[in-house]
Amino acid sequence: MTTIPFEQPFFTVDNVLFSIKNDTLHVLLVQRAAPPFDGNWSLPGGFIDINEDKNVQDAAMRKLQHKAGLTPSYLEQLEVFSGKDRDPRGYSVSLAFFALVPFAEVASNIVTVSQAKWWLMSDLANLTLAFDHKHIIARAHQRLMQKALYSMLPVFCLPETFTVGQLKNVIEAILGKEIQRKSLMRRIEASDMFIQTEHKIASGGRQAQLYQLKPGVDITHFNRNMGA
Repeated sequence: MTTIPFEQPFFTVDNVLFSIKNDTLHVLLVQRAAPPFDGNWSLPGGFIDINEDKNVQDAAMRKLQHKAGLTPSYLEQLEVFSGKDRDPRGYSVSLAFFALVPFAEVASNIVTVSQAKWWLMSDLANLTLAFDHKHIIARAHQRLMQKALYSMLPVFCLPETFTVGQLKNVIEAILGKEIQRKSLMRRIEASDMFIQTEHKIASGGRQAQLYQLKPGVDITHFNRNMGA
């Protein structure tokens, strides 16, 4: 076996999962029950197990299941974070993933985590996080806002049937500002992702049309941001 003539960095994965509850943006965090940063909140992630994980995405999914009891339908690579000061145990490299998922109850089933919890994004400013996880969340939030402007990604955290108003609320929760309904309607029509159901629900004193995604549809991306 060939000996590598230099020290190896730690290689980990980190997951930034966003969701919407009560028209507000939340992020999933876990409370650490082991050093370093024992008692602090962090992103659900950890070391890759070369004997168990076929690839880094498998590692990310495994960590989410163990630390939060959650298995999202997809994860998207965000970027790589590295440096000698990220982790007091030594030089570390982390591949971060992110996703927007439907709101669901979470619970840890591993001894290194005390609890898993959805946190309001607005509460993170006053919360001390382990490692450089606050920076990773900020980068993921920036990417999520970009995607909300040029793609139909926000629809994937809605229930099976939904109204235009519900989709509008999700996008506004992500962006932190209002969008024009007519711009959203143009996006819905141009995307060819949706089916009008035969049902409507009461909404603000009127009947709102219910939509659903076409089976097997992919996320539509646009050349320009919404409202541009």
